[in-house]
Amino acid sequence: MYGLIAIGYTMVYGIIGMINFAHGEIYMVSAFMAVLVYVLCAGLGLGPTPLVLLAMLLVAMAFTALYGWAVERIAYRPLRGAPRLAPLISAIGMSIFLQNYVQLTQGARIKSIPPLWQGDITLWAAADFRVTLGWVQLATVVLTVLVMAAFGWMIARTAFGRQQRACEQDPKMAALLGIDVDRTISLTFVLGAALAAVAGMLAVLQYGVIDFTIGFVAGIKAFTAAVLGGIGSIPGAMLGGLIIGLVEAFWSAYLSPEYKDVATFTILVLVLLLRPTGLLGQPDVEKV
Repeated sequence: MYGLIAIGYTMVYGIIGMINFAHGEIYMVSAFMAVLVYVLCAGLGLGPTPLVLLAMLLVAMAFTALYGWAVERIAYRPLRGAPRLAPLISAIGMSIFLQNYVQLTQGARIKSIPPLWQGDITLWAAADFRVTLGWVQLATVVLTVLVMAAFGWMIARTAFGRQQRACEQDPKMAALLGIDVDRTISLTFVLGAALAAVAGMLAVLQYGVIDFTIGFVAGIKAFTAAVLGGIGSIPGAMLGGLIIGLVEAFWSAYLSPEYKDVATFTILVLVLLLRPTGLLGQPDVEKV
C-alpha cells in the first residue's frame, strides 16, 4: 500500500517537480468513500459480495479522481509560475483542509466495518502454529505489481506518456509543440488519486478501521518510500514502499514496535546521506 500511494507522489513530482502533500488525504478520502458505499449497500440488504466490493472500488476511484483534479486546479495551477515554496505551502494547506473537512462531515470517531474478505493460504504449519498469507495481502501484492507494470508501460509506450515526459523536460516547449500542458498535468493528478483510491480500498479490506487521521501517517510513509526508492522513478517508489513495509514488520516483530517509525526514517536519512538520489534515482545532468 505504501508503494501504491508512493507512485502517485512520484508521478506528480516527475511532471511538475513538486510534492503533492495532499496526496495522503486523498488516500484517506478514498477509504471513507469505500466505507460509505459499503454502508449504503448494507442498508439495501446487500452483503459483501464481489459486486459490492467492485462498486466500493469504482466509486472510491471516481470520487478521489475528482478530488485529485480539484487539488490541482485549486492548489497548484494558480501558482504554477510562482516560487516553488508557494505551491508547497498551498499543498500543505489543502492537506489540512481535507483532513478537517472529513472530520467535520464524518465525525472524529473511528469508523469500523466487519471483515469483507476473509481466508488465507497456509504456507507452513507446525504442531503449535502455522504461517499464513491472507487473500487480501496476496491481492495487494499482485495488484501493486500489475499497477507498476501498467504505469511503466503507459509512460514509456503511449502518447500520453510521451506528453508527460515532454512536460517534465520543458513545459514551454511542449506547449509550443501543441501539447496541452494543463490537461496533461490534471490527468496525472487524476491518475495518482485513482491509485490512492486503490490503496484506500485495500486498507479497508485489510484493517476494517479508519479515521480522519490515517492519511497523514500513510502519506508521510509513502513520501518517504518515494524518496527512498528515487523520487520520479515508479519502480523506485515500489521498492521504497516494500523496504519500508519490511522494516516496520521485522522491527515490530523482533524489537520494539513503538520505535518502528524511528527505524524507517533512520534508514531514509542514511540513504539520503550516502545516495541523495535514492536507490534507483538518477542524478539530473544539465548540459550547458
